[in-house]
Amino acid sequence: MTDRQRVLERLRDLLAERLVTDEATLEQHAGDACHHEPRRPDCVVFAESNEDVAATLRICHETRTPVIPFGAGTGVVGGVVAICGGVSLDLTRMNQILRVSPEDMDATVQAGVTRQQLNRHLREAGWPLFFSVDPGAESTLGGMVATSASGGATVRYGAMRENTMGLTAITATGSIIKTGGRARKSSAGYDLTRLLVGSEGTLAVITEVTVRLQRSPTAITAAVCPFPSMERAIDAAQSILQAGIPVARLELLDATLVEAVNRYSQLDNAVTPTLFLEFHGEAEEVEQHAVRASVKCADCDGGDFRWASDADRRKRLWQARYDAYYACLAMREQSAGYVTDVCVPVSQLANCIAETQAVVDKSEIPSPLFGHVGDGNFHVVFLIREGDARELREVDRMNDRIVEIALRRQGTCTGEHGIGLGKIAALRSEFGGAVDAMIALKRAWDPHNIMNPGKVFGDLTAD
Repeated sequence: MTDRQRVLERLRDLLAERLVTDEATLEQHAGDACHHEPRRPDCVVFAESNEDVAATLRICHETRTPVIPFGAGTGVVGGVVAICGGVSLDLTRMNQILRVSPEDMDATVQAGVTRQQLNRHLREAGWPLFFSVDPGAESTLGGMVATSASGGATVRYGAMRENTMGLTAITATGSIIKTGGRARKSSAGYDLTRLLVGSEGTLAVITEVTVRLQRSPTAITAAVCPFPSMERAIDAAQSILQAGIPVARLELLDATLVEAVNRYSQLDNAVTPTLFLEFHGEAEEVEQHAVRASVKCADCDGGDFRWASDADRRKRLWQARYDAYYACLAMREQSAGYVTDVCVPVSQLANCIAETQAVVDKSEIPSPLFGHVGDGNFHVVFLIREGDARELREVDRMNDRIVEIALRRQGTCTGEHGIGLGKIAALRSEFGGAVDAMIALKRAWDPHNIMNPGKVFGDLTAD
């Protein structure tokens, strides 16, 4: 019996049917929505409690067995690929909403609860509250913390980092720790909560999350406006933000993607860069915000500013944005989406996008661009033919160039996707020697390098 087989036997004695090794389950946990080659774990543990997680980690720490935390598998950077084999620790059965405090506008949930599940629970309970972080996919709250998720509503409500108040986490040695809490501020000790947000499973396994809730708006107004160029669309977005108009969502699609969405969703939007806006508040004020925004758009050569408050009409206006990613994938048959993102100060966004488009326009690979223009974060989706090594190399080079452009403009190599397997070198380019400080923290928390090894920092075994 091999060492790995002995580990599996120990885990099976502990977990019984919660340890699974059938081919279909291993394949399901071999990767996420990324372009990286999937790699199967040796087994999947479906944890149902903090003690399940802690006991699993104690055995894995003792036996030097890799552990890869797994949520919904919706990431795009290879964060759950089991490149060293080991245990895929699936937290989706830990899906209980433990507590909601309407008075304090916060909630505590297990890591396997999805954002939609939490919002459904709040609606059904009749509380005028919602959880605001919306990365688009049906993501788990634990995974959203681990990747520091954000999304379209960040411009008003903030990202996961701002909306995470406290955590329960299990360290590599199997210790259960609590970080943060429910107080709205604290100056007690190191901020371990913020350390774990965005750690991508490399420090500990997050099992419970306390999050801020937002007051549900009485009314919502959505709007769409086309522009003659990306530059003018971004000028309008900056003008809206600088005027203090409280926009809740501010999104941008390039002309290529608008055309793709028109085909995919049978729409008739003008094939030109387009802003998508949303305003939250009382009925009278959201209409006023839309009118003020329309003036700013007109000042920047915006076209027909269409807006609506009725739910069905809002949905129709925003259909292009909702369907953007799926429309990307439909642009090229037998292709896979290689998704990258960067984020820059909003004042640098127009020039950064212009330089990015100059890079991708030299390639024949379809590369639509869209993003959260309100906070300077944008995405490029490269549609590469599956298994085409030449195209993959070309896209890798373009991705490196886009990161270089963003860093030169005082941005970051990733605004919301994370480092995973794809941007390890970019992290070093962005932070230089500070990465060594991060690695020192990693070694202190995870001395045997069992926590999602190979991600974020690459191979640490040779160090």
